[in-house]
Amino acid sequence: MKEKIINDVYLALEKQIPEHEIVIEYPKERKMGDFAIPCFTYAKTLKKSPQIIAEQIKEKLNYPKIEVVGGYLNIFLDRQELTKQVLEDIFQKDYGKLDFGNQETIVIDYSAPNIAKPFSVGHLRSTVIGNALRNICVKCGYQVVGINHLGDWGTQFGKLIVAYKKWGDPEKIKQDPIQELTKLYVLFHETAEKDKTLDDEARLYFKKLEENDPECLELWRWFREESLKEFQKTYDLLGINNFESYHGEAFYNDKMQPVIDELKEKDLLTTSEEAKVVMLEDLPPALIQKKDGATLYLTRDLATAFYRKKTYDFKEALYVVGSEQQLHFKQLKAVIKKMTYDFADNMHHIPFGMILQDGKKMSTRMGKTVKLHDVLEQAI
Repeated sequence: MKEKIINDVYLALEKQIPEHEIVIEYPKERKMGDFAIPCFTYAKTLKKSPQIIAEQIKEKLNYPKIEVVGGYLNIFLDRQELTKQVLEDIFQKDYGKLDFGNQETIVIDYSAPNIAKPFSVGHLRSTVIGNALRNICVKCGYQVVGINHLGDWGTQFGKLIVAYKKWGDPEKIKQDPIQELTKLYVLFHETAEKDKTLDDEARLYFKKLEENDPECLELWRWFREESLKEFQKTYDLLGINNFESYHGEAFYNDKMQPVIDELKEKDLLTTSEEAKVVMLEDLPPALIQKKDGATLYLTRDLATAFYRKKTYDFKEALYVVGSEQQLHFKQLKAVIKKMTYDFADNMHHIPFGMILQDGKKMSTRMGKTVKLHDVLEQAI
């Protein structure tokens, strides 16, 4: 802009003053203009007062606002138009693009809402921090694999199937899947407080689901499909539509046993109170299998880490998960290290604080949760 103004003034003075003698200053206060041109040094050459020279230049210039104050010509720019030009220039030339990532792969695990439940405001931080990290990594020249590790497995699905079979109305669920499924989930817990047999029934149905019972699988797939459609509305509001994978917890069901077998082969499993654990230095023992043979989050995350390393051969793996899981990720890395795999050093937990409601953790089962979609619409 300074170069353009110097050239315009040079032409307005009919080239009587050399360009290198045209000086541009910044006014002491912004309200006086964006640029100031003192006309005092031109008076001797042009045989006119600085005020008259400034007035003559003003008549020949085309800027949003020009003021003559004494022997100064104060020029005001169209800041909105200038901002637009600067941003367009940045986008076209892709300023700040770095290449030190060498197209190596970074896996980012973020967002991860639970299916058949509302996309809670509790998932906001994971979603936006993960997406910001993704943008930064792409800008630095990395290949990024965004993974939405959906909460799509566990005993809650046994509870949901029981609730659906007892009280569900298929037509209502088709109209508003998440709200109706949440109501059923809350109703299950309210009823289970009085009727303890419901929990046993839920465990039975989850076992059927684990054993690939056709009816249970069909219901589970339906719950998952409807949830993803509902989640997409929130992702659209956030402008986040770049997950390469939606493999959730269920995807790793058949990938845990090989990890358990390897832990046995390497003599790392110890029996403690009938459960299988890995003893760790400076950390509590890592629980791998309950006494009834059931696996845990840690078992599943071990299978997840090995699958991601084998599939993507990542340079770094980032887990954008709440700070309450810090011990979990320390144990996860420590177990992989004990198995003599160095890629554990390249796994990083990105923690963030918990979002509370009235000072308490939100709970779907108690009917206490805030839908992220509602919060975003209210904010907009």
